[in-house]
Amino acid sequence: MEWLGGFLVGYPLVMALVWMLLALGFLLRREWPDRGRSSPPQGPPWAVSVLIPCFNEAANLAETLRYALAIDWPQFELIAINDGSSDDTGRQLEQWAALDPRVRVVHLAQNQGKAMALQAGALLARHELLVCIDGDALLDPQAVAWLVRRFQADPGLGAVTGNPRIRNRTTLLGRIQVGEFSSIVGLIKRAQSMLGGLFTVSGVITAFRRSALHEVGYWSVDMLTEDIAITWALQRAGWRVAYQPQALVWILMPETLRGLWKQRLRWAEGGIQVLLANATLLAQPCQWRLLPLLLEPLLSLVWSQAMALMLLLWLAQQLGLVAWPQPLGMPLLPRASGLWLGAICLLQFGFSLWLDRPYDRGLGRNFYWMIWYPVAFWVLTMATSVVALPLVLLRRRGLRARWVSPDRGVRIGSAEL
Repeated sequence: MEWLGGFLVGYPLVMALVWMLLALGFLLRREWPDRGRSSPPQGPPWAVSVLIPCFNEAANLAETLRYALAIDWPQFELIAINDGSSDDTGRQLEQWAALDPRVRVVHLAQNQGKAMALQAGALLARHELLVCIDGDALLDPQAVAWLVRRFQADPGLGAVTGNPRIRNRTTLLGRIQVGEFSSIVGLIKRAQSMLGGLFTVSGVITAFRRSALHEVGYWSVDMLTEDIAITWALQRAGWRVAYQPQALVWILMPETLRGLWKQRLRWAEGGIQVLLANATLLAQPCQWRLLPLLLEPLLSLVWSQAMALMLLLWLAQQLGLVAWPQPLGMPLLPRASGLWLGAICLLQFGFSLWLDRPYDRGLGRNFYWMIWYPVAFWVLTMATSVVALPLVLLRRRGLRARWVSPDRGVRIGSAEL
């Protein structure tokens, strides 16, 4: 069992070092020239369409639309898609459309899922660039300008994803997720960019070239995570995807264990779906450049299953159900190996928070709470991966992926932007 324990400790340790080195390369080669800029250099004012799919978003809709209409960009339209909402979403959208000619509303008779809502908006959009955000997202005034700038500089880009920041920070789960999005999400997107692509764009803020979407058939309606699926469809069709850390959007995240579990289980299922769907990559040498982007989530899945196995064996030994020549140890507990892993994780957290410091105030205050990250989220990642694998393998092919109203967290007062 020594090899299993070595993998459980060695994999996260090695990956943390790899992510940091690659992210440092991204910082020096691509991010540093614009680091600290409040707005990008001016380019041609390309017109854009902002798409907002909505399902039961009445509580957040007014704030989202107000921020979207206040972006610092001269030519844009806003298309809100009401995906069969059962609350006041539809009526609110019609009121906004009556007040502002830039707002157009699409009503779907029943809930068709986020992918279908986005496709409906894309087909009705007047412009080539589509900026897609969620119904609880607050766009930074300069976000669209940063996204458009990337398309103007690179005609081979099919999508550019932005930098989501957490709005709700009143609970322990919220504060941990603030650190997570900096120390994990932002770091990995920077690192993957140095490998030539991304495993996924952020569904909460991504700009797409509509001609690229049309080429790949738009979003997959049967994928639980349409953002991961469209990322891979574009990359396998030869389009590039990119990360723009200055393109900020402020979002709400779950702050209950039930809400967090449902969200992360859906993410885990969607990730496994995409891994299985893109296994054919192995038979296409011309696309092997994308293999590194598949390898890490595959190893993460193996790590989760291995950790679950080690936990079961350790518990069985403690209960006297199995006998091994030597007592099994838990490698992530505070022994020599666990302390090394903890030290590297703290180094990663500190480096990552420094990377995102220009884009988010008060990140240092959340560094303390990151001590709980390994306990809260490694266990959650392991559990959701173990549960998700059989769910995906047993899922009926072609089943439509429809959304439900997620946990939007606890909010006190207005967003601190």
